[in-house]
Amino acid sequence: MIIAAVIVISLIAGAATGYKYYTYIFKPNVTTPDNKTVLIFIPHNSSFNDVVGTLEKNGLLKNSESFRWVAKQKKYPDRVIPGCYSVKDQMTNNDLVNLLRSGIQTPVKVTFNNIRTLPQLAGHIAKRLEPDSLQLIELMTDSSVISNYGFNKATFISMFIPNTYEFYWTTSAKGFLDRMHKEYEKFWNEQRIAKAKSIGMAPAEVSTLASIVDEETAKNDEKPVVAGLYINRLKKGIKLQADPTVKYALGDFTVKRILNKDLKTDSPYNTYLHKGLPPGPIRIPSIQGIDAVLNYKKHNYLYMCAKEDFSGYHNFSTTLKQHNIYAAKYRKALREKKIWR
Repeated sequence: MIIAAVIVISLIAGAATGYKYYTYIFKPNVTTPDNKTVLIFIPHNSSFNDVVGTLEKNGLLKNSESFRWVAKQKKYPDRVIPGCYSVKDQMTNNDLVNLLRSGIQTPVKVTFNNIRTLPQLAGHIAKRLEPDSLQLIELMTDSSVISNYGFNKATFISMFIPNTYEFYWTTSAKGFLDRMHKEYEKFWNEQRIAKAKSIGMAPAEVSTLASIVDEETAKNDEKPVVAGLYINRLKKGIKLQADPTVKYALGDFTVKRILNKDLKTDSPYNTYLHKGLPPGPIRIPSIQGIDAVLNYKKHNYLYMCAKEDFSGYHNFSTTLKQHNIYAAKYRKALREKKIWR
């Protein structure tokens, strides 16, 4: 009887232990806020404890002990793979460990537009991918790297075409630049290159003019008109006299009113002093800006001035006399609003 009792107790204990570990493996152990999928980020060189800490910090594990046990049985602590992973509500430890061991990342969407400088772009990307802004900007300002992509320091900013892209979060700084170069070559297809040649420009020159157009107007329907005006000036050998290039030379795009003294700012980008296009873009041009240059509107305008109603649109003129009339109206509106700088 005693032996039988011992056997029964052992079986019960074994069954209880077996059930415990069965639930460790197959019982849902993940809970997410509002039952939504949560993205977790595991950086390079993370330890297993780092992973557990990330899961706990996000409040995803109901029972950390059971997750640790299953992970060790599957030898996950020895093969932590960095990446961005989608953790779903009610996942079992088995599901979660299999996901993390697989290295199957969830791509992240990276969108950038309305970017003026490479440091600004580096900071923007660093918030969305693993590399920090220092790693990115070091490569973006490396002459040998820039040359390998076929640009110089002034034109390199034109390689970045604003759009929404999918990346793996662990993409390196070099990997990001490689992808941007690939997207640049895809963007500059045969049709766009042919249009650039038809107006006597290389892609980098189109981007340079497009950056000025973008700074002149936020109105996409007006951009082809503005582009046509500057192309008219280039063809006639007239200085562009574009106020945004003066702001760039000043290093201050917040200036709302260009003064006569500003026009004398010594810079190769100051188109009041130098004929033709500046050395490179004064910002990352938009796709709309680039296509506005490639599909510029043909007209006889040579002058433009912001409308006095501050609508964001411009008055265009073929003669300096008419332009001066529009300019006087705009200056009057600035004075009335007490805008001096």
